[in-house]
Amino acid sequence: MTDATGENAPAHTPASRLSRRSFVRYGAAGVGVAILGSGVAVMANRPPLSPRQQGLPDLPDWTAADIPSLRGRSVLVTGGNGYPVGDRSGLGFHDALELARAGADVTIASRNQERGEEAVRFIKADVPNASIRFETLDLSDLASVVRFADRMHGSGGSLDILVNNAGVMGRKSREVSANGFERVFATNTLGHFALTARLLPLLRRSDSPRVVWVSSSRSFMGAINFADLQQVQKYDYGAAYDNSKLANLMLAFEMQRRSVAEGWGVSAIAAHPGIARTNLVLDGPGPESLEGRNHRYMPFLFQTAAQGALPTLYAAASPHAAAGGYYGPNGVLGLGGLPGWAGIPEKADDQQVAARLWATLERLGGVTFGQMG
Repeated sequence: MTDATGENAPAHTPASRLSRRSFVRYGAAGVGVAILGSGVAVMANRPPLSPRQQGLPDLPDWTAADIPSLRGRSVLVTGGNGYPVGDRSGLGFHDALELARAGADVTIASRNQERGEEAVRFIKADVPNASIRFETLDLSDLASVVRFADRMHGSGGSLDILVNNAGVMGRKSREVSANGFERVFATNTLGHFALTARLLPLLRRSDSPRVVWVSSSRSFMGAINFADLQQVQKYDYGAAYDNSKLANLMLAFEMQRRSVAEGWGVSAIAAHPGIARTNLVLDGPGPESLEGRNHRYMPFLFQTAAQGALPTLYAAASPHAAAGGYYGPNGVLGLGGLPGWAGIPEKADDQQVAARLWATLERLGGVTFGQMG
């Protein structure tokens, strides 16, 4: 399936001056460039705080221990099945663990039932009184999204916090979803967009609901090219990931604008984890990719997944998280650290491209925000 919109202009966001391959080779999965031979760090390509972030106060030190009581709040975390194996685990697993520890009623949703149920057992072993369950959801399959949303609606409840966390990195050869979409785009962006549209009525039943869109520090390397949104003409696994994460960041901002304009009462917030020891690369391009070698040869750059989850947890649970905000690690180059303001790439604030992307995803996903039940 292609993504041709029938419009004349192949609008796209501009690409970074720094080539993706150079950035990934020297940047250990794309967060700044460390040229080890000369000890020179190229930092200029990390997005600075945007004009609309200027003057905002720094965040005080914040950890999972600062999550307030979430008793009576319902949470959905997509993904979440990455229970610890060796020194790696999933960001969503730690999101679910800490939100359940704070008393929330948590659902983790992913396509792998065995791993999902095992993740629930891990969390209950750590938090015996946790209210947590697993539901099957394949974000790359729109029919699975419909079935999942129908089950959520059938429960008769509401939804307070939606964490659009699940994500994949492309493999070296282009793959397509059950609906014929490029796999990374289908999972990371279109699936989450369709899910959010279908769950919007449940969110609107809640008091102060939030949707957290997980982006990436690599989003500034992404581009939204409507002429080849599915990378049919030219596929690059790194570009597929970067583009999807730029799209997610733009969707967070566009959702917040529409929520205010249309009175949804839902806060949309974005976050990124820096770089962390997860299985994203191993399950994607593999250990012999540039990113895989960075994992092996520069492990000191990678923080734990529990640490990487903190910006998302801040966006999901802190009473001080700002609607329309963007959070990431506050350390050097945004590689790691406690939650802080993340610099917004200029292209992520392009409202014309964001509106066109929104309309394109509504068409491709078969959804219309505000009209789904």
